[in-house]
Amino acid sequence: MCRNIHTLHNFEPAATGDEVHAAALQYVRKIAGTSKPSQANREAFDKAVNEIAHITQHLLDDLVTTAPPKNREEEAAKARARAVASGRYSAA
Repeated sequence: MCRNIHTLHNFEPAATGDEVHAAALQYVRKIAGTSKPSQANREAFDKAVNEIAHITQHLLDDLVTTAPPKNREEEAAKARARAVASGRYSAA
């Protein structure tokens, strides 16, 4: 899975349409092997992004959980701490 695609389920506030679209875009870029498609492939690329974003939103709407929603800032802080602890990034 692409490192830039983040979990979108069970957060408060819920994922926005922009976040869902960004995840779909990253997924299609990874699958296509390019961040910018050729003019000949632009229509297929954009269609795939839109369809994946649409179905992703349906998935998020349909998922259920008994766990309390996660806080975005707390989860981001935990991710930064894990990155620093792994040595991938410095504690700036």
